[in-house]
Amino acid sequence: MADRKISETARSAQKDQKPETTTARRPGRPRSAKSGADKRELLLDAALKLFAQYGIAETPLSMIAKEAGVTTAMLHYYFRTREQLLDVMIDERFQPVRAGFTDIFETHADDPLMAITHMAQCMIDAAEKYPWVAPLWVREVISESGMLKKRMEERNGDKNRKIVHECITRWQAEGKLNPDLNPALLFISLFGLTLFPMASMKMRQEGASPISLDMLRKHVALLLFHGVAPQKP
Repeated sequence: MADRKISETARSAQKDQKPETTTARRPGRPRSAKSGADKRELLLDAALKLFAQYGIAETPLSMIAKEAGVTTAMLHYYFRTREQLLDVMIDERFQPVRAGFTDIFETHADDPLMAITHMAQCMIDAAEKYPWVAPLWVREVISESGMLKKRMEERNGDKNRKIVHECITRWQAEGKLNPDLNPALLFISLFGLTLFPMASMKMRQEGASPISLDMLRKHVALLLFHGVAPQKP
């Protein structure tokens, strides 16, 4: 009798128990804690870090995937080719940085010295905010063989370079800027004063105190405004 009562109780409990509801997983990639947007940003961050460290040509997509902690197949889901990755990197990471430089020459249209000095300060600020800017710019933009430079010119042309060149030649014609300065060499000089020391990763001399960014900013401004000749009393 006891066994019969236990059996009836068990059957009754099974009737009353609600079946567990399970949500069928949609076909495709498995779920993960990170959203697709997060993974995409993570891959861009990893690519920028490795491109700045090793150069674009020396960084295979598999290395980027490993740095980001995802599979190569996952990387290809977001970026089918390295060229597509470069295009996205230019549009979403480099162009916003360059956009901060575009209005400088219009803002200081009648003061070339202030425009050029402000440009140098903006380069330092960008390299401070984004650690990849200086090493990647030196490797891939200043260099004539840089893959990033070629890709940027293919996508955007050299419109910005022409605008700057025209401003400098106009200032020279108006007597506001040294007529012997070469516009192309002027910007190479600015890169040398700003991005090269920041790309060195050391920012110090042996046996000397570290060179701070404030010191670098002051040094660049003094060179541009006063040169290296002693100041007249």
